[in-house]
Amino acid sequence: MKTKNTLRILKLSLISFTLLNIFLACNASKKNPEVNNRLPDGWEGNADFFRMENGAIVAGDLNQSIPNNEFLCTEKSYRNFEMKLKAKLIGEGKNAGIQFRSTRIPDHYEVIGYQCDMGAAADRLIWGSLYDESRRKEFLVHPPEELVNNSFLENEWNEFIIRAEGPHIQIWLNGQQTVDYWEKQENISEEGIICLQIHSGPAAEAWYKDIEIREMSD
Repeated sequence: MKTKNTLRILKLSLISFTLLNIFLACNASKKNPEVNNRLPDGWEGNADFFRMENGAIVAGDLNQSIPNNEFLCTEKSYRNFEMKLKAKLIGEGKNAGIQFRSTRIPDHYEVIGYQCDMGAAADRLIWGSLYDESRRKEFLVHPPEELVNNSFLENEWNEFIIRAEGPHIQIWLNGQQTVDYWEKQENISEEGIICLQIHSGPAAEAWYKDIEIREMSD
């Protein structure tokens, strides 16, 4: 009789222990710090299209098309700086980028300013190209196709260095310089916010991580 009671107690204890573990596991998954919709401190943007995951900023959505260009922007403006980060682009959409010396257009989703481009356009890779978003609306520098093709890592992390000092703008992609540009127009601002973009179009995600911004003296 004691043996049966002992076995019954052991079974009940085991069931209770298992249920407790399931409960704790469910709670842990709800509080999983690896994925959250809280925007990083010092940045602002549309939380419907930006999230934090595994220590990276993720822009876009693999389950739906992107209706408009979306930008996650710094609250602070930068003038002369060097920015380092890693980025990758996955999904059907093939366009994203890093804005700098930019400003938001009031009551609009767009921004104006320089962009270090990511993706493909007109049957060529545009990773590491310099584009003028919403202003001149044209590429200011296209690096040689062979250089980009040999440097770019598809569906993997690509490392950028963006340096802006006075009218001089330089960009490196995975250690290869893609842009060495001198701005000749005097009415172009040398100061502005930095933004991470996901372009409108088919479902896609742009991932950004290890972001470092070092300000340089004027």
